[in-house]
Amino acid sequence: MNLIILFLVAILSLVLGYLLRYLYGKKFLTSCEMQAKKILEDAKKTAEEEIRKAKQDAKYIIEREKAEFERSTREERQELLSWEKRLRHKEESLDKKYEILERKEKELYNKENRLKHEIFKIEEEKKLLHQQQEKQRQLLEKISGLTQEEAKKILLQSLEEEVRNEFALKLKKYEDEFKETVDKRAKEILACAMQRVASEVAIDNTTTIIPIPDELKGRIIGREGRNVRVFEQLTGVDVIVDDTPECIVLSSFDPVRREIAKIAMEKLVQDSRIQPARIEEIVNKTKEEFEEHVKKIGEEAAMEVGVMGLHPEILKLLGKLKFRTSFGQNQLQHTKEVAIIAAAIAGELGADINFCKRAGLLHDIGKAVSHEAEGTHHQISADIAKRYGESEKMINAILSHHEGIEEPKSVEAFILAAADAISASRPGARQDTVEHYIRRIEKIEEIAKSFRGVENVYAVYAGREVRVMVKPNEVSDAQLKLLAYDIAKKIEKELDYPGQIKVVVIREVRVEDYAK
Repeated sequence: MNLIILFLVAILSLVLGYLLRYLYGKKFLTSCEMQAKKILEDAKKTAEEEIRKAKQDAKYIIEREKAEFERSTREERQELLSWEKRLRHKEESLDKKYEILERKEKELYNKENRLKHEIFKIEEEKKLLHQQQEKQRQLLEKISGLTQEEAKKILLQSLEEEVRNEFALKLKKYEDEFKETVDKRAKEILACAMQRVASEVAIDNTTTIIPIPDELKGRIIGREGRNVRVFEQLTGVDVIVDDTPECIVLSSFDPVRREIAKIAMEKLVQDSRIQPARIEEIVNKTKEEFEEHVKKIGEEAAMEVGVMGLHPEILKLLGKLKFRTSFGQNQLQHTKEVAIIAAAIAGELGADINFCKRAGLLHDIGKAVSHEAEGTHHQISADIAKRYGESEKMINAILSHHEGIEEPKSVEAFILAAADAISASRPGARQDTVEHYIRRIEKIEEIAKSFRGVENVYAVYAGREVRVMVKPNEVSDAQLKLLAYDIAKKIEKELDYPGQIKVVVIREVRVEDYAK
């Protein structure tokens, strides 16, 4: 019974479940259909809206592109019209030019024909003229008795002599004008330069005076002259103690010894312990310190002139120049003078002032070692400058500051040579022995007399000028300049002398006649 009930319940449950499923599925299907219908309607509306927007956009784009196309087409049409107008204008211009060219071509053709005709006429006339010239030449040769070549030679000789005389006169005129202008400007520059140089002494002597209290003179002499003898033996300098108040004199031909003795004597005077052992100690110490003293002198000289950056070895050599002389002129003083004068001249001429100062200090540096090296002081100076890094321009200036070694290659080199000559030739700068002076005067006159046509020679102004009187029948006015040049060059070649020598050639013409 229970089994039947359970079976019925199961069947009933199945039927009920099926019914419920059917009812729920139908409802769900209806709902889905409604949603699908709604989606389709929405999609249709959206599609219609998109189609409408797309149509509007397409219409806008079509209208815009159409407007752009019309604008572009209009611009191109205008440009084409403009090109067409320009081409038409060029075509018209070319047509006109072509017409002008055709007209000119016709004119040129006509001119060419006329020229050909004229050339033909000229050629005919030339032939006729040549025939007439040949007849005239033959007639002239027959009358004069000279051939054409002989007549031409005589004419050329006459013209050559005339041109030479005219050229000599013009050359002399221009030379005189040039000399007047150059001399005036040179005197102004040199006067300005020399005014800046004021030397304390003219020449170096062989003695040095040391101020000393009179009460110390006896102590310096020592017992029986012992102190003086020791000092003289150690320094190689003569000590002169006389009645001259407040001083003693050191005498020596060697400036280095004299300077060492001067420094040592000044130290002894300050120390007051004057006895042989102390003298020997101070003299030996002074000799050891002398190199540093020399370098200090060089540094002071460079600073005084205003030259910086010199090599320490060059400064030492510069200091040694204080103890070298040339014709009695102190070489360090000469070097500083040259630097100052060269700088002054460079300032007037617009040249390199610093270079000229440096060249003035270095130009005679070789004289500080001239006894230690072979060669002239120019070459030694140039070698030293090159060794310590000076420029090629500086080396050329050093080598060329005296004639005969190398030609100057810059304005500064010429300025250095001029400054050196001014310093050497200023009054009182250098001295000479009477015997050497007389020999030099005689040699100058002898050289001048060796030339043909020289009648008398007179050396004046202490040998700084030589006046040469020539025979007027042997030497013409045109030859005077060449004779003066030859005499000057021979003097330069055969003589050594300070400064420069002026050569003056004088030709005096006297014409005599008698009144009857």
